[in-house]
Amino acid sequence: MKHYILLLMAFLSLNVTNIEASPREKTGVIRGKINEKYSKESVPYATVQLVGHGSGAVSKDDGTFVIEHLAEGKYLLRVQAMGYRTQEVDVIVSAQKPSVVDFILAEEAFMVDEVVVSANRNEVSRRNAPVVVNVMSTKLFETVNSTDLAKSLSYQSGLRVENNCQNCGFPQVRINGLEGPYSQILINSRPVISALSGVYGLEQMPVNMIERVEVVRGGGSALFGANAVGGTINIITKDPINNSFQVASTFSNMNGKSWEQYVGANASFVSKDNKYGLALYQAYRNRNPYDADDDGFTELGKLNMHTFGLRGYYRPTDMGRLTVEYHTTNEFRRGGNKLDMQPHETDITEQTKHVINSGGLSYDQYWNEYKQKLSVYGSIQHTDRKSYYGAEQDPDAYGKTYDLTWVVGGMFVGKMDNCLIGPATFTGGLEYQDNDLHDVMLGYGRDMEQKVHIMGGYVQNEWDWERFNLLIGGRLDKHNLVNNAIFSPRVNFLYKATDNLQARLTYSTGFRAPQAYDEDLHVAAVGGEGIQIKLSDDLREERSTSYSGSLDWTTYLGHWQTNILVEGFYTDLRHVFVLEDMEDPTTQSVYKERRNGSGARVYGANIDAKIAHGRDVQLQVGFTAQRSKYKKDEVWTTPEDNVQLTTRNMPRTPNLYGYFTLTTAFLKNFEWSLTGIYTGKMHVPHMAGYIKEPVMERTPEFMELGTKLSYSFKLKDNLQIQLNGGVQNMFNKFQKDLDKGTFRDSNYFYGPTQPRTYFVGLKISNL
Repeated sequence: MKHYILLLMAFLSLNVTNIEASPREKTGVIRGKINEKYSKESVPYATVQLVGHGSGAVSKDDGTFVIEHLAEGKYLLRVQAMGYRTQEVDVIVSAQKPSVVDFILAEEAFMVDEVVVSANRNEVSRRNAPVVVNVMSTKLFETVNSTDLAKSLSYQSGLRVENNCQNCGFPQVRINGLEGPYSQILINSRPVISALSGVYGLEQMPVNMIERVEVVRGGGSALFGANAVGGTINIITKDPINNSFQVASTFSNMNGKSWEQYVGANASFVSKDNKYGLALYQAYRNRNPYDADDDGFTELGKLNMHTFGLRGYYRPTDMGRLTVEYHTTNEFRRGGNKLDMQPHETDITEQTKHVINSGGLSYDQYWNEYKQKLSVYGSIQHTDRKSYYGAEQDPDAYGKTYDLTWVVGGMFVGKMDNCLIGPATFTGGLEYQDNDLHDVMLGYGRDMEQKVHIMGGYVQNEWDWERFNLLIGGRLDKHNLVNNAIFSPRVNFLYKATDNLQARLTYSTGFRAPQAYDEDLHVAAVGGEGIQIKLSDDLREERSTSYSGSLDWTTYLGHWQTNILVEGFYTDLRHVFVLEDMEDPTTQSVYKERRNGSGARVYGANIDAKIAHGRDVQLQVGFTAQRSKYKKDEVWTTPEDNVQLTTRNMPRTPNLYGYFTLTTAFLKNFEWSLTGIYTGKMHVPHMAGYIKEPVMERTPEFMELGTKLSYSFKLKDNLQIQLNGGVQNMFNKFQKDLDKGTFRDSNYFYGPTQPRTYFVGLKISNL
């Protein structure tokens, strides 16, 4: 079947440019000016975009903008600026005279009308999206002084990033309490992040490559893949809009013991006629190892990483756009002890060398004044990894892993003035995913090769009235590791009581298929031994049913803008994956087997609240209260006396957690921020080794606070320099009961992901 799909994609890509009846030769110009509503002052550096066209401009110091070389016709013009409400207007372009459009922007401390794509695979205002879509912007990355994606995701309610290993230091994100593999991570809406690359992937994505991150909690966006049981994280990379550059550098010190250096650079180029554009980014990061308790073993390993990437576009016709992207990452990480020696000469070492190459190509063709769109796309990612996971000077613990993931697909979107019961937008498409993994670790007798193929198709119809929005859709997947095709329906209902109050209801189903590798399949060092995790022979897929409901209210109290979002969620998991200790009768070795348990229920509520007085002061608070429980007691370990230890609570999931960010800019060039992450009590398995008997620990709660101060000033030729500095986790809230020495449980690691960290930074950019 995949050969027919590839042939279809090739045919579409060759012929899609012929949809346009004939090229337009006459061109026109859009020009205008952007002013602030109350002060009447000009708004510089606002982004002016032609929706769906891939071209635009940035307003100058006096607020003026010009977009040239436009074919005659009707366009949708969108203006966005940080701190102002987004505006859209239809514009008729004629070759006879310029089209003049002026904008008066009202202040808006936080965006409620920003455009998102993760709700239904189409560009839509966040206010009109059928599901709740939370957006993380570059402003948040700067506020919390984040250099990689892993350091940013905890600043969203329902999301929590944790570090699960003292040696290799892999982070994972939990959405609504469900561990990492339950969430779909996308790059520009493409599911190219494989199970292997998802292990360290969050830390391998520098934030200077990211324009924004869109988060959908729960299964409300199932059209991106049925594996999105916990939710979807869609990483939108930076697109070229104007000619610009930026260079930033940060030096950090962890609790007076360990240094880290980060350097990032961005550049963007756009042709005068907006026919093509190119955005480049580069990031370098070097972190020395950190040993919190001075036992000679790392809590945070050594890390050296370099990333380079690009994203560009070319418009061969007035209504078509070809987009290309590529990025490569070279990373070395190592944890354990005796880091200056060879891995097999140490007591414990976990070491990886990654070379990752990823890219994509897509073509979007519009017609009928952008009412119809056809997209064809392909993305690919190749990972070459060399590793050592071993203990007690094991010379056979070296391994190699090769992973190739690619996806091709096509999607059609059509807007209809009337479809049965009202105006609607139809979306349908086909998608084929392929993953080839070969993981070799001969010292542990593992030579695992697995191929995963998923053929999927999806359709949805979204009716949009003045006060109501109804979306009905579904996705059909045939997974080669699952016997039957699985249908995952989705229903979303939006009621717009007023322009500032929306209510949403969501129903969806999904599944999680058995896979060859995820973050707990690597060999963990426990009590000085390597512990493998294997899949049971009769392991079947997990199934899920999710419900959610929310209220989203925005209002103004004088000059203060406020927003409150309350969301309740419930997910029922069947055949849930659990781990159980097993013994190989031929080798007498102990391993953990992944099998199907009875099931689990995850339910709770997320609360987001924002209040702001323009750009002078902005406060955002998020809080989650939830429960994650198995339907029956599940075995989590079997000690030597063969007495099984069970738990009803899903491990590593606190009942309460949240965050806040407070930023102030009372002075023109100064900005100060105070941020915090709260992690409540939770149950964490603690294996025997350093301790005599395994025990399910009840951890303490943590509140980590950070602060940052920045000062910006302008130089000639529109150059801006920013100096910044601050402290993360200022009261050094870090785990106190760490295991020590060779026989520690490296997975018994919880709480804040880094200790008290001081930092200073410099950023140079053109405006």
